[in-house]
Amino acid sequence: MSKADETKRPADAEDMSAADEDVGSENAPATDDVAALAGAIDELRDKYLRAMAEADNIRKRAERDVADARAYGIASFARDIIGVSDNLSRALEAIEPEARTSAQGTLKALLDGVELTRRELEKALKKQGVRPIDPKGEKFDPHFHQAMYEIPDADALPGTVVQVMQTGYAIGERVLRPALVAVAKGGPKAAQDEPNASEKGSD
Repeated sequence: MSKADETKRPADAEDMSAADEDVGSENAPATDDVAALAGAIDELRDKYLRAMAEADNIRKRAERDVADARAYGIASFARDIIGVSDNLSRALEAIEPEARTSAQGTLKALLDGVELTRRELEKALKKQGVRPIDPKGEKFDPHFHQAMYEIPDADALPGTVVQVMQTGYAIGERVLRPALVAVAKGGPKAAQDEPNASEKGSD
């Protein structure tokens, strides 16, 4: 090997090393760009998922609002109709049963017309999803009943509705008007305990 070749080889090695450094310096910005693009993609994906979730929540809220409007949109009007039906019932109850039975002519036609109107109102309310609350014999429920007073009743369990002063109404699960009721107190258990208490007193 000539001396010229020996002196040339180190020079070639230095050139290759310099070239590698140039390639590395060129690749560094490219790597940074890839990382930046990946971060931007992740950010856009997160924003997309959030937007989709928000859109789904808005859709569900809109569906609930539409369902509530369909179910309860007539609630205020139904309350007014219930009041009219109550007045018709009171008008009929104000007449003695004997008088109603013996009514003839114009009076009978008037009474029949009032009764028919009351029934048609109740039928219309039922068609719109309005149901009466008549809880006699049921356990008192503060969500649907309003207790007016208690009645001692040895035949009924405590907390049982034993009298309904005014029928309530509900539409779906929403109460339009609670039923006005009287609730039993005492009851079979209390009635059984009373003799025991009197026996202890006599002892």
